[in-house]
Amino acid sequence: MPRGEAPYDGFADTFAREAADSPYNAHYDRPTVLELLGDVQGKRILDAGCGPGLYLAELTARGANVAGIDQSADMVRHTRTRLGPHVEVRQHDLNEPLAWAADSRFDIVLLALVLHYVEDRVRTLAELSRVLHPAGRIIVSTSHPTADWLTNGGSYFDARRAEEAWSNGMTHRYWRQPLQAWGSDFSAAGLAIDRASSNTRPPPQCPASTPPRTRN
Repeated sequence: MPRGEAPYDGFADTFAREAADSPYNAHYDRPTVLELLGDVQGKRILDAGCGPGLYLAELTARGANVAGIDQSADMVRHTRTRLGPHVEVRQHDLNEPLAWAADSRFDIVLLALVLHYVEDRVRTLAELSRVLHPAGRIIVSTSHPTADWLTNGGSYFDARRAEEAWSNGMTHRYWRQPLQAWGSDFSAAGLAIDRASSNTRPPPQCPASTPPRTRN
C-alpha cells in the first residue's frame, strides 16, 4: 500500500465480522497458515498486518508471546478490544522501519494476506528479517498470481498496481506480479524460501460454508 494510505480505515468493522467466519479467511487462510506455524508454545511472534486480531487471539491461546502491528487505526482498535491491554499492539506502516524492535527479537514473523499491499516488498522483507532470530521463519500468505490475473486481466506476467471495487464499497488496491517475481523479492531481501504451499486443498468446512453460485 502506498505510504500513509490505510485502506481498511472505515471498513474494519465489516472486515472483522466477515473474516471471523468467512470461507476464505476463517476456513482456508487461517487453517493453512496455522498448520505452517506449527507448535508456537513460548515462541515470540510478530503479526505484521494483524488486522482485527484474529490470528493474535489464536496464537495467544496456543501459548505464543505475540505482538501485532497494523497500518489501520481502526484495525488496531479492534485488536486491542479483542485481546485487551496485555498484548503489545502498535499502529505501524510496514513501509517504514521497525525502529521500536530490536534485532533478532522474534522467532516468527507472520504476514497473512498483507504483503501484496506493501509498496517496497524487498525493503520490508529485509527489515522484518532484521528483527527475526537467525533461526527464525517468516510465514507469508497472499493471493495466487493466477487469481489476480483472472480478476484483473492483461497478461499473467504484468507487474503493477491493481484495483478492485469490493461489494462493501471499499476500493481494494494491491500489487500483482507473476510467481517468479514474488520469489525474486524474497531472494533480493536475503531470504530463502523453505516451503511453498501454492495449491493447498480447502478443508471440508470451506466449501460447505460457501454459498453456491448460480450460472446465468
